[in-house]
Amino acid sequence: MEERYTRNRLYITEEEQRYIKNFPILLGGAGIGSIIAECLLRFGFENLTIIDGDVVELSNLNRQNYTEKDISISKVNALKERLLSINSNAEIKVHHCFLTPENVEEFIKGHKIAVNALDFTSEVPLIFDEACQNHGIPVLHPYNLGWGTLVFVISEPPGLRYLSKKDEKFNELNVVEYATGYLAFWGNRKTWIENIIKKYKEENGSFPPPQLAVASWLAGAVSTHIAFEIATGKTVKTFPEFYLTTIQN
Repeated sequence: MEERYTRNRLYITEEEQRYIKNFPILLGGAGIGSIIAECLLRFGFENLTIIDGDVVELSNLNRQNYTEKDISISKVNALKERLLSINSNAEIKVHHCFLTPENVEEFIKGHKIAVNALDFTSEVPLIFDEACQNHGIPVLHPYNLGWGTLVFVISEPPGLRYLSKKDEKFNELNVVEYATGYLAFWGNRKTWIENIIKKYKEENGSFPPPQLAVASWLAGAVSTHIAFEIATGKTVKTFPEFYLTTIQN
């Protein structure tokens, strides 16, 4: 096994390690996606494409993969520099732009897994999913729940649009409420998440959702594991099922 990955042994075979090296993954969004990208790269996925039109802000530093020197720099360029400092031989392609209904098809071509870490400020995250479904590309949806992470895998219809409600703007809250309702139905209620949802609703939408670095790194770990399972032909849970990992009892 290549020296860089010798400590991966026993968990990953040499054949698997060689195979994932050139396995192309697309990350839409470089917020929580910035953590996922580093986890993927350190694991051995060396062919990553990242798309995001944002620049780094001070408020990102509590949970995203940036430092104070990156403030006001485009997220994708700051992230590319960091990733190449970890592995200078990796193929890291970045696009400093936002995904739109017009360019989604162009960017998803040639990838075998996509990570949808886009903000739900428009229909684009749902359009991204549907375009990937049309091309047979499984999509990972990671969510930061503070003390835990929620990850959906969308591989075929119905996707997350199934959770949208008529005359109501679809956002991350719809997804998290679906997950808590699903867990409660099966007798595995997560009151700590329900309490955060309640408090967030009481803020009347005046603030973005609360998020912690803890969950970002959990999302990186879970997403990397799922990507490895998909890449090596193993079975994963797909929507309407999901992965929830938490440090809460």
